[in-house]
Amino acid sequence: MVLAIDFGTSNTVLCRWNAATQSSEVLTLDTLAQRGTGPAVVPSLLYVEDAQQDQVLIGQPVRDRGLDGSSQRCFKNFKRGIGTSIQGFMPDLDGRTLSFEQVGEWFLSQVIAQLKQQEESLDEVVLSVPVDSFETYRSWLGTLCQRWDINRVRMIDEPTAAALGYGLTSNETVLVLDFGGGTLDLAIVQLSGGRAQGLGYILKWGQKAMGNSAQRVSTAKVLAKAGENLGGADIDQWVAQYLCDRHGMALSPLILRLAEQLKIQLSTAQSASESYFDDETFESYELTLTRGQLESILQQQGFFDRLDERVAQVLQQGRRQGLDVADIDAVLLVGGTTQIPAIQTWINTQFDGIKVCGDRPFTAVSAGALQLQQVTLSDFLYHGYGVRFWDRRNNCHGWHSIIPEGQPYPMTAPIELVLGASNENQPSIELIIGELGRQQGSTEVYFEGNRLVTRQAQAGQAVAQPLNEKAPNIAALSPPGRPGEDRVRLSFTVDQDRLLRVTVEDLLTAEVLAQNQAVVELS
Repeated sequence: MVLAIDFGTSNTVLCRWNAATQSSEVLTLDTLAQRGTGPAVVPSLLYVEDAQQDQVLIGQPVRDRGLDGSSQRCFKNFKRGIGTSIQGFMPDLDGRTLSFEQVGEWFLSQVIAQLKQQEESLDEVVLSVPVDSFETYRSWLGTLCQRWDINRVRMIDEPTAAALGYGLTSNETVLVLDFGGGTLDLAIVQLSGGRAQGLGYILKWGQKAMGNSAQRVSTAKVLAKAGENLGGADIDQWVAQYLCDRHGMALSPLILRLAEQLKIQLSTAQSASESYFDDETFESYELTLTRGQLESILQQQGFFDRLDERVAQVLQQGRRQGLDVADIDAVLLVGGTTQIPAIQTWINTQFDGIKVCGDRPFTAVSAGALQLQQVTLSDFLYHGYGVRFWDRRNNCHGWHSIIPEGQPYPMTAPIELVLGASNENQPSIELIIGELGRQQGSTEVYFEGNRLVTRQAQAGQAVAQPLNEKAPNIAALSPPGRPGEDRVRLSFTVDQDRLLRVTVEDLLTAEVLAQNQAVVELS
């Protein structure tokens, strides 16, 4: 059986390929999935029974037993913490220090174990991953999947999977807006027609680990993408705090759950209500919320401003690729948060309503991941990169951009840079390559008490992360260099493995000091 797993912040959806109908279908995990109307999703909840023995409980049973109210042993929204630099801590349980990666490993491994119990065979798994954390997940999943008794494991970024899940098979350009419980992902995706056969990004093939192998993908193009840690969990928190302030209550896990239920009700009704009983004060409350109140809460939190920024970012990237808004054939809505009427109204004001498609918000990603048998993928560098230099005027280090954000790879033409020596009798050329952050600000993920939240970093801050400080030497200079003259010409390219390579030509001696030398792996 070929299975796709859409590992979401709030819910996880599984789809399998039905060979008889040649289509995808949602797979129900009887013991883990929530019951009721809608697709049989698995709540992305995990309760640690014994950390030392790797004994955990996941999915709907956590909610059924009332364990989702535990602040120490129950984990929710943990997906958004994987691969991030988080301010705060994870608890020590049973003498073991936990990490978000460990919780994620427990969760996915339990899903795989349940599948093994429920299905006779599991030949191949395709995992969808967040667009802004593709490389982080590639590294993490590449190690994790080696422990699974599965022959083939592949991965695809969530927005591209969503485009495929909506059944787009010809030459079309779409904007995918994937808005789930914890993340907002936007991508402009261009699909090519034909019957191209591709493998996606392979993490495991038989006994061979292939997470770092040279894999070239080319047919479906991601032309622009942007992401942020923002989602339904944040809205639940804002609504819960609004209710607590209005009724003079203390925030609790139960109120958070009721806030989520009110939000869900407002997707189909103008007003919603839930009853709440405080077992400490013996007070009962009727919690109510209207669509207008919810929209006001979102406005106060700057929610729509953040949406505007991400849309502007992805459209700007699209313009660099020669695309205008009018060139977008469809806007695909994915994730439960897109069901909020205020968000749908906002989307229709941003784009032509006729182009907006939202009939597969929960299943598009997992169903599309199964289409890797028909489509191969290509991508571009999500970050920009530069060379560090000494700014004599400001007496500090600065960064000179060499590889722009959005650069397709492998590169067909090099980027050249001419440098001179910084010091008298300089014996060698040293290059510090850094990953350049965005000028407009970024999102921080951090702990506030026991709550995992996000916050916008101060706008205008530029951040650079050095990548090769431990091995900066590129080539020796003979004779040594002198300040005030051009000495070397550098030609930068990025190959199919995302390796930054440089060729160094000595302008004084006309010698090639380094030929296509690998410097650092980019993301």
